[in-house]
Amino acid sequence: MNQYKDGGNFSNVHAKAPIVITADANSASADLLEYDGALLMANIGITGDTLSGSVYLEIEAEHSDDNSTWVDCADADISTTVTGTNTGTLAKIDDAAEDDVTVVAAYMGRERYVRLVYNVTGTHTNGIEVAGDILRFRAKY
Repeated sequence: MNQYKDGGNFSNVHAKAPIVITADANSASADLLEYDGALLMANIGITGDTLSGSVYLEIEAEHSDDNSTWVDCADADISTTVTGTNTGTLAKIDDAAEDDVTVVAAYMGRERYVRLVYNVTGTHTNGIEVAGDILRFRAKY
């Protein structure tokens, strides 16, 4: 996990290095103890599989108060959500016209830790490239 700080206003956590996934994957977490908010950025590449209503990728957010026990974020904790398998779903990518995109949403919850979740549904033989960053902002100190 790499971090970049600008002197206090924000800090970027490089939460998921680019990787091709064929199964569910989680990003590293971002500790929000000294920050008032976070911007979740999930980078999605071009899929190697035919996406459909039964073969798709969902980007979700989870949060935790101890960095160990994770729960799905409530939709109210995320600035932009879509209907998905779980609450806190930022995007559902089920068509080739929807991949090769960066999905961005603000986390507005109050838990100390937040992370991105890449949920794969169906058989992804060739996979899809994903990466992610979490930009913590409004430093308290």
